Amino acid sequence: MKDIIGDQIKMYAKQLKLPAFCEYDDVIRQADTCSGFDAILLELMKRETERRNRSAMVKRFKQAGFPYEKTLDEFDMKELSPNVSKDLISELASCKFINEHRNVIMVGNPGRGKTHLSIALGMKACKEGYKVLFRNASTLSTQLVEAKDTYILSRLQKYLASADLLIIDELSYISFNRHQSELLFQVISDRTEKKSTIVTTNLMFSQWTELFESDIMVNALVDRLTYHSYVMNMNGRSYRLEKKLTKKKGTVDNTDP
Repeated sequence: MKDIIGDQIKMYAKQLKLPAFCEYDDVIRQADTCSGFDAILLELMKRETERRNRSAMVKRFKQAGFPYEKTLDEFDMKELSPNVSKDLISELASCKFINEHRNVIMVGNPGRGKTHLSIALGMKACKEGYKVLFRNASTLSTQLVEAKDTYILSRLQKYLASADLLIIDELSYISFNRHQSELLFQVISDRTEKKSTIVTTNLMFSQWTELFESDIMVNALVDRLTYHSYVMNMNGRSYRLEKKLTKKKGTVDNTDP
């Protein structure tokens, strides 16, 4: 009789999409001998909630499209530019800027950890329950043009606008034609004071005219991005280059007699 009831519980748990309830035997075994039905039910509900939260978090990470995983613990705070304080990083890690619909603009030469930091903040936001999207600037511009050519631009724009945090990485390496510029501008403009955007770039704002054909559009784009934003000057020596040189030096030293 017990086996029949157990099978029925598992069947209904599957139909109701409550997989944690299939673990009722384990919960009963671990429960205090004085535990009543309500305590066991509460434990099952806790397990189901934790399972769903984990599943939702995994889904958010996958949906974000991070190229790789990076955490704030891995970020070397000692190498921060004097212009960027640890307190600011802590404040950004709290994700308060997302609730306030503020942007974060990271400006600095290559190898300064801009992408690392943006991914780490994005992953933290995912853990906190926010919808995050990570896009390389070049890739995003191509996706927007292709979406317009295939008549699904409105759908893509709504999808991008729905993200609590949109990360646009490497707005530096390629120039955009008028068509691409207008589409990128529209994405950013639609998010102003509604959602948060992180942008990483190697170029100072005065050099953005190298990326976009229209100076007027550059001025409007900078105005929208920097309004109610954190602008981080991360210029300095390259972390990546230093690590490579240190590693190379260490290899040579180890071979010396």
